[in-house]
Amino acid sequence: MSNKTMGKVLNLLPRTSSGEPISNYTGSASLSGNGSALVFDFGKEVGGIATLEYSTSASGAVGLAFTEGKNWIGEWSDSSNGEFKGPDGAIYSNSSGAGDVTYTMPDLRLRGGFRYMTVFLITDQNATVSFSNVSLEIAFQPTWSNLQAYQGYFHSSDEMLNKIWYSGAYTVQTNAVPVNTGRQVPFLTVGWANNGTLGNGSTIIVDGAKRDRAVWPGDMGVAVPSTFVSIGDLESVKNALQVMYSYQNTDGSFPEAGPPLLQQGSDTYHMWTMIGTYNYVFYTNDTAFLQQNWAGYTRAMDYIYGKVLSPGLLNVTGIRDWARWQQGFNNSEANMILYRTLTTGSSLATWVGDTTNLSSTYASRAAALQTAITTYCWDPTTSTFKDNATDTTLHPQDANSMSILFSVLDPNSTAAQSVSAALTENWGPIGAVSPELPNNISPFISSFEIQAHLASGNPQRALDLIRRSWGWYLTNPNGSQSTVIEGYLFNGSFGYRNSRGYDYDSSYVSHSHGWSSGPTSALTEWVLGLRITDRAGSQWTMAPQFGDLSFAEGGFTTVLGKFSGAWQVQRNATYVSYSANVTTPGGTTGEIVLPSLGDRTQVSMDGERIGSQNRKRGMLSSLVQVGTNLKFTVEGGAHRVEVRAS
Repeated sequence: MSNKTMGKVLNLLPRTSSGEPISNYTGSASLSGNGSALVFDFGKEVGGIATLEYSTSASGAVGLAFTEGKNWIGEWSDSSNGEFKGPDGAIYSNSSGAGDVTYTMPDLRLRGGFRYMTVFLITDQNATVSFSNVSLEIAFQPTWSNLQAYQGYFHSSDEMLNKIWYSGAYTVQTNAVPVNTGRQVPFLTVGWANNGTLGNGSTIIVDGAKRDRAVWPGDMGVAVPSTFVSIGDLESVKNALQVMYSYQNTDGSFPEAGPPLLQQGSDTYHMWTMIGTYNYVFYTNDTAFLQQNWAGYTRAMDYIYGKVLSPGLLNVTGIRDWARWQQGFNNSEANMILYRTLTTGSSLATWVGDTTNLSSTYASRAAALQTAITTYCWDPTTSTFKDNATDTTLHPQDANSMSILFSVLDPNSTAAQSVSAALTENWGPIGAVSPELPNNISPFISSFEIQAHLASGNPQRALDLIRRSWGWYLTNPNGSQSTVIEGYLFNGSFGYRNSRGYDYDSSYVSHSHGWSSGPTSALTEWVLGLRITDRAGSQWTMAPQFGDLSFAEGGFTTVLGKFSGAWQVQRNATYVSYSANVTTPGGTTGEIVLPSLGDRTQVSMDGERIGSQNRKRGMLSSLVQVGTNLKFTVEGGAHRVEVRAS
């Protein structure tokens, strides 16, 4: 292990092999005879190196097996090795006779993610084992001395949403790991090993706590915004992006995944590395990182834009993707991602100080692509996007969600409203089924969907989907009840991708996967409404969306300082009023966007009435109405706004 300073002794709850609690005490526990077993429930997803201290009356072996989900409690661990040829099985502490034993798992066998640890006895001597201590050295977030030192927070009138926000935050925290603890490649056929080198530095963000324990840039498209508003660990993000540049191929393409896996052949994940570059610089203003990698970035752009063919759409030849069954040709999801790549690339060119007109070039290419997408991939019979520019009847969740979130469609347009409404037709009792991966519910793609609903001004749809999907998993007694799951089936089983690469092994599914953490960023940036709009928050927006909530508050931190906001709504049968507070660093500027309460809306800021003709100190523009919203700009600092109908 690269860091031995974070050992935490956790309160363990012994359970039977079927998962039923025995007791809540922290004292000794015993095994007696061959096949006897205890299950220690850590109460939440954890990961690291366990140490057992025990005395034994005779020779034998104490086995340790791990699982994230209660379904797979037993003498074999849930699956993680990736080969699908043999089980992960267990590891063993052997003793040749009576005595006291202290056993610490080898670093090689670090278990990245689990909630339940089964300890069991193998003996032909009728041995008895008495445990005096069971402890765990936490392996994630290796550069932090205080694992509770989150840089962001969120709280609202809905306790379930609060728990979901923190389950996403905790998930991305479990995904920040030491750089020498990646899953071993080539894969083992039996057992597991987490000794792969992931990159440089001391910490790096990976896809999942248990597996794959590798850098996956597509996953980071959701995990990094959630990281920014919650734990604030952007060092792990920087190291993950840097390793992708370090392994960039000579033709300009990026691997689909970082080392030691280094899987190739994905146009979408290639572009996610580029979008990830934008996200990192946007959150940090680390232009030195951008300058260092700019040549690689422009080669990457030349590579992917070189695949744009007649009629102006990306022709996908690197067909690996997030798990959708079909990819290739002029796939609409890939074209949405290219549009986002070009628009963010235009900003990056400006930020890096490019003098070759790349910002304008990328922007004009984006505009041309937008026209091609809406011309050839739009289905007027359904008012949604098709999967590609053919006569296909597939209307995917991913492309349609991204069309709004990435502004291929104007989020305020009639078309965007149609798409938002159509997406709800895929909903079932426990989430949105992805037509492009039938029978599966992907919280990764649903993370884009909830943001699409919010971007188009439909907060209630977003809140409803968060509750039915993420709320279902968080309250599922067989899950971790502390993190977000990679995916699941519409029938409520954990058999995500069972027919799409996971060999019908439901125990292989990750229960702590950052790509599913979308509600964490969405609740902060869209429901609370506080989000940055320029690097590190030099410009920001406070645009609350209430839905059915009565209050929300939260904040985050950038290199410029702390950002926080709150709002509260008072409702009765005949009257609605609300207030909002925002506090941001001095020297920044922000736009406050507020829902209008009708023709007789009255607005006060910092105790003084404001309107289209009267501004007060701290305001940089007068109050104007745009559609159903009221807007004005302010200087950074602390402001309170009150809105009521006269």
